[in-house]
Amino acid sequence: MTPPRYAVASSVGLRQKTSQSRRWCFFVGTSDKTNESQSLLTLRVHGRRAFRLARMSGLKYRRLKPSAEPGTTSVLSMRQSPRTAPPPLIEVRQLCFSRSDEPIFGPMAFALEAGEVLLVEGANGSGKTTLLRVLAGLLELGEDAGEILREGVAAAESQQALAFLGHASGLKLDLSPRENLRFTTRLGGLRAGASIHAALLSVGLDGFEDTPMRYLSAGQRKRAALAGILSAPVALWLLDEPYANLDQEGHVLVDRLLETHAARGGAAIITSHGMTSPAIRGIRRLRMECHHE
Repeated sequence: MTPPRYAVASSVGLRQKTSQSRRWCFFVGTSDKTNESQSLLTLRVHGRRAFRLARMSGLKYRRLKPSAEPGTTSVLSMRQSPRTAPPPLIEVRQLCFSRSDEPIFGPMAFALEAGEVLLVEGANGSGKTTLLRVLAGLLELGEDAGEILREGVAAAESQQALAFLGHASGLKLDLSPRENLRFTTRLGGLRAGASIHAALLSVGLDGFEDTPMRYLSAGQRKRAALAGILSAPVALWLLDEPYANLDQEGHVLVDRLLETHAARGGAAIITSHGMTSPAIRGIRRLRMECHHE
């Protein structure tokens, strides 16, 4: 356990009536009250700037009784406020879903932090797609069906956008990949540092940027959809069977996109029926079983 951080302030000429500003010297480090001179960093500030610095640094402080002798030390003891960890990007609690009184999945509980990728596995009919559609808000939960939190806020009240890719690409067949991405980025925005051209190149559509989607193969359409996900300014990706219709090179591409997104502080939930094994470092797994006979 890391010991609390304190700071010691030393005042020179505390009782002397001079025009010179009082000087405060801060020694901030990991120490205890009996060894407050141990320090990692030394800063020199004047007058009330010392107190402002303490408040800006998130340090709680209290003033101790000053020394009676001029030129000696007056101590200001400060303790850093504990920093709480950020809430998970998404968390589900006792989540379950039924259709026509027939249970589809659940109850289940998990949380996904920034930088994590969760692989949801299961046979056909186990509820993988339904789970992602519920998490995306496309299917409404019934009463007592559990809880979904987005960064600590109920999903229904959350202002944080997410990216969802289903079995269909969601792109217009009469438009080219470039035109489709222009349309989607005007609606949802463009990730900082990204560009439509760079996104299309990164998914291997060099030379097909302006070809109408209806003339592209199923794998190329999937790549165009992935370029749209890559361009979106969101932290959470929900990808249903992202490896479908892709060759081995495409599988490597999806792994790379997911690892890069996680390294940027994003997170992703992806599904697979078990035919593909993602090669992603630190991937988490969730197994779903069929509820109906």
